[in-house]
Amino acid sequence: MAKSNTARLTRVDGERAEKPKAQPTPAVLDRLIHERVRLAIVSALAVRERLTFNELKALLKASDGNLSVHARKLEDAEYISCDKSFEGRVPKTEYRLTALGRRALERYLDHMEALIRATREAAR
Repeated sequence: MAKSNTARLTRVDGERAEKPKAQPTPAVLDRLIHERVRLAIVSALAVRERLTFNELKALLKASDGNLSVHARKLEDAEYISCDKSFEGRVPKTEYRLTALGRRALERYLDHMEALIRATREAAR
């Protein structure tokens, strides 16, 4: 049985009245992407098909350790994928944004746009 979008209330005279349910609360902000370095990683990968560890490091001006920690969190959430290989004897680490990561970034950006819009409307 499908649920109704309205709650039933019994009025004093015994009749039933329909009252609209409260609108659902906005989605919770994705804290994983909200962190500055992780947001920068997924944003960079959203516009480039792949980036190496060194390219991301230079782009974000991040230390090896800082970038590694944040990239690992995104990997664990399956927002990015990591491919390790060698060019000659030199290790090469490349990152790509996954479909799940792209959807998460799109939801995050939609959420931020809605917050900005609501703030502007409230200021009027």
